[in-house]
Amino acid sequence: MARPDLLDDQALHASSVVANCAMNRERQLAGVNSYARELGFDPLAWLTEAAQVHSDVGWLDLCCGSGRALIQAAARLRPGEATLVGLDLVDAFAPGPAVPGPTLVAAPVETWTPPRAFDLITCVHGLHYVGDKLAVLSRVVRWLTPTGRFVADLDLSSIRFADGRPAGRRLTSRLRAAGIEYDARRRRISCTGPRDLGLPFTYLGADDRAGANYTGQPAVHSYYSAT
Repeated sequence: MARPDLLDDQALHASSVVANCAMNRERQLAGVNSYARELGFDPLAWLTEAAQVHSDVGWLDLCCGSGRALIQAAARLRPGEATLVGLDLVDAFAPGPAVPGPTLVAAPVETWTPPRAFDLITCVHGLHYVGDKLAVLSRVVRWLTPTGRFVADLDLSSIRFADGRPAGRRLTSRLRAAGIEYDARRRRISCTGPRDLGLPFTYLGADDRAGANYTGQPAVHSYYSAT
């Protein structure tokens, strides 16, 4: 049973913290405030290289904000070179280019299911605002192609037990055993190829009063019981 002070998904989606427009609305594909800087690699260059190996390359950007990075990538890719899909809870997408642009979808990441597998899945700071982070993570890594790459920001200190203790090493060990890499210094999670996580944690609810995390922006703590 969830603690009475924790929020379910419906209440969390209505939170002003989750609707925060400061994190990923204006982020560019490249440059100072960019995906390339946050992720540690250039998604466009990665897609272009992958497209030389096989056709119908796909990039899914979760919690994409305005979709600006996807729109910029679409303008620089050759027609048909890649399928670009962006997902965000809030429909505040930037106007697309005249050329075929990305598909931008307004829907909760917790329940949305993509129509295909992807060669690249990214989530820049979006998991900070998700309630059941582990369930979303478990779903997302199944959407990868056999050689697909997943990269996201995730501060594991935001995943806690009912008594407030961070899940810490217990969670990190389970993730690494499932083939998930975690860079504690950069707070970045990644893997190559689909994974079945099978994490032994039951979601209790979320707290949008956790305060600022390492980004300086208010974030959400997610609470679990161990099973």
